[in-house]
Amino acid sequence: MTEAEQGQVPVPPAALRLVIDRTELARNWRRLASYCGPTQVGVAVKANAYGLGVEKVAPVLRRAGARQFYVAHWSEVPPLLRHAPAAEISVLHGVANGAEAAFAMAVGVRPVLNSLHQVSIWLQAGGGDCDLMLDCGINRLGVPPREWGNASLQQLNIDTLMAHLSSADEDVFANETERLAFASAVPMFTARRRSIANSAGVALGQLYHHDLVRPGLALYGGIPRERMPWEVRQVAYPQTSVLQLRDLEAGDRVGYNGTFVADRQLLVATVALGYADGYLRAWGNGAGVLRRNGLDYPVIGRVSMDLVVVQVPDPTVREGDWLDVPYALPQAAATSGLSQYELLTLLGNRFDR
Repeated sequence: MTEAEQGQVPVPPAALRLVIDRTELARNWRRLASYCGPTQVGVAVKANAYGLGVEKVAPVLRRAGARQFYVAHWSEVPPLLRHAPAAEISVLHGVANGAEAAFAMAVGVRPVLNSLHQVSIWLQAGGGDCDLMLDCGINRLGVPPREWGNASLQQLNIDTLMAHLSSADEDVFANETERLAFASAVPMFTARRRSIANSAGVALGQLYHHDLVRPGLALYGGIPRERMPWEVRQVAYPQTSVLQLRDLEAGDRVGYNGTFVADRQLLVATVALGYADGYLRAWGNGAGVLRRNGLDYPVIGRVSMDLVVVQVPDPTVREGDWLDVPYALPQAAATSGLSQYELLTLLGNRFDR
């Protein structure tokens, strides 16, 4: 078969699918926006919209009302431009070289400048609208306080003056310390907007909202703090299909290194899900459970790259049937030991979204 002929043959459906509840995604944004009142609600869609797929997520959020989008890498800009104008996109990693600055200027996307070095690159390239990140205590990206008075910063045309809280998911004094540090910096700069809060920061209250907030996790069903002042509902629902059924006898071992040994006759299923899809070994040997029609299918043995084996409680299950992967983020994080952010962004590209 020629390459042209191959292109005419449809690719079979994936054995994994990620159901995205677009209605709840939009409602999560609207609930958060309602809580924030007059504060503008931007959205973080970096890392392929936290693993859900920017092509699926960005149009929903823009229809809901979002008008500011954040990515981390320049490679994330082109797919987002199909759903949002360049003036609504900021790149958090800033400009590391002249090529990135030239791209930003040509396309009209704003870089978030994080250091005097990046400021120099941007100004040498001709300048223009940008965002500026200040480091108020996280010691990650951002201009540190000792450099806030540098004259080059006054040459910038700053759209959004930003900082990022280090511990907004905890009730610690660092939140107030960093908020006050940012407040002390605000009079030093001319900027159209000010922003310090991610999802957890929004939940800290109005003092942290400023002109613009930048939620991510809470839009996608995550609960960043134990007590949230607005309702967040699940958005992502992974599913996998049964590849093979088999009967085990007492003494049969399952998976790599035989870490599970059957103590009786069991019906088990091998399903299309593994650590290459973000379902890590933390879920193995009973930690993970799949579901179908309200029944639990416990994971037995080790999770491998592409497969897991589950115990089957329903003898009517057939090869090709779909199983749900429970993925309510707070509960899944507690079970697996992974963060809610990891659970989302680890979801692999083999899911049909």
